[in-house]
Amino acid sequence: MNAPDSAGLTFDDRGLIVAIAQDLTTGAVLMVAYMDREALARTVETGEAHFWSRTRQAVWHKGSSSGNVLHVEEIQTDCDADALLLSVHPSGPACHTGQRACFAAPVTILDQLDATLRERQTQRPPGSYSATLFDGGRAAILRKLGEEAVEVLLAGAQESDEALTNEVADLWFHTAVLLRERGLSLASVLDIMAQRRRGAAPH
Repeated sequence: MNAPDSAGLTFDDRGLIVAIAQDLTTGAVLMVAYMDREALARTVETGEAHFWSRTRQAVWHKGSSSGNVLHVEEIQTDCDADALLLSVHPSGPACHTGQRACFAAPVTILDQLDATLRERQTQRPPGSYSATLFDGGRAAILRKLGEEAVEVLLAGAQESDEALTNEVADLWFHTAVLLRERGLSLASVLDIMAQRRRGAAPH
């Protein structure tokens, strides 16, 4: 992990420094907290964010009880060395309220789809198409996904733009169902795309 040497940082008179956690995939600011030298050292050592709790007056491991840890890829400092920027992959909501971030942000259609599929998989409400797919198991989902892929190919070769975009929407939906059945989220795919964007030549 790339991280600054604490010896070069400017901590305040309480021994704290501002730490901003930013989602590496979306660029969204998730939360603002404080670190002392120990919290910074533990973060670098474990790869998971640790902060200083002004309420508890102790270092705390973010997500230690909820499981919503922040996996830290990089720590940068600002030009005055008195604030830190943590580039993170969140494993769940960053805010204690259950929101994705501590700052208000619009919920995307992909967020909504992911949340809906999670609920359908858990509760299996009668009459739900998604629940029917989950009931059929992975083999049934894969079979349906294959059908949708063929329909995209046919629409791309022979049909209108509107037909193609509709078929692609169906393919994306069924791909999201497969990911959820495998215990994955759409965010995991976005993470891969972001990593490729940062590390690969332009496509």
